Amino acid sequence: MESKRVFIVEDDDLVRETLRAMIEDDGRTVEDFATGEEFIESYQPGGDTCLLADVNLPGMNGVDLLRQLNESGNSLPTIIISGNAKVPMAVEAMKAGATNVVEKPISSAELIANVEHALGLSRSVTRKTKEQRTNVAKIATLTARQKQILQMVVAGERSKNIAADLGISQRTVEQHRAVIMKKTGAKSVPALTKVALGATEDTSEG
Repeated sequence: MESKRVFIVEDDDLVRETLRAMIEDDGRTVEDFATGEEFIESYQPGGDTCLLADVNLPGMNGVDLLRQLNESGNSLPTIIISGNAKVPMAVEAMKAGATNVVEKPISSAELIANVEHALGLSRSVTRKTKEQRTNVAKIATLTARQKQILQMVVAGERSKNIAADLGISQRTVEQHRAVIMKKTGAKSVPALTKVALGATEDTSEG
C-alpha cells in the first residue's frame, strides 16, 4: 500500500523545517527540497501525495513548478505558500491548478487542513485513474466491429437501426451486443455506457 507523502519545496531552511515538523507531527511522511529543480529531478508519481511549494523560489518559482507538473501529465494537488499572497499572484496560481494559496506564517491547524484536503483530491484522482485503466482494459478486449457497435449502442441506437446502418442482420447485432456485455461485465446499457465513457474521461482535477 502506498504511503501518504507530502512534498515541501521551500528555499528557507527554517521555514522548511518548521513545515516539515508540523506535518510529520500529524503522522505524514515528508520529503523536502530547497528548489523546484531538485524536486522535479527526484519526483516519482504514485500513492496519495500532495505538494506544498513556496511561490518565491530561486530559479523555477512555485507557479512555474506547478505548470511543469501539469504539462508532464502529473496531477499532483499543490498548495502554494507565500509571504505576501497578493491577488494577481493568487489568481495566477489558481489558474495553474493550485488547490489553495496560503500566506505565511501559517498555523499548524490551517496547514494540516490544507494538506488533508489536497491528499483527499489525490485519493480521488488515484481512484479515478484506476477505474479508467480498468475500463480501457475492458474495451481493449473488443473487436473492431464490437467497438463500433458499442459506440452506437451508447449513442442510443436500437439493434434494428444498427443492423441497417452496418448492413448486417439484427441477429448478428444482438450476438455482438451479448458478447460486448459479457466482456465488459456490464449488466445493462447504462452500466455499459459508464464503462465506455469511463475509458475516455479526463481524470485530472479542476
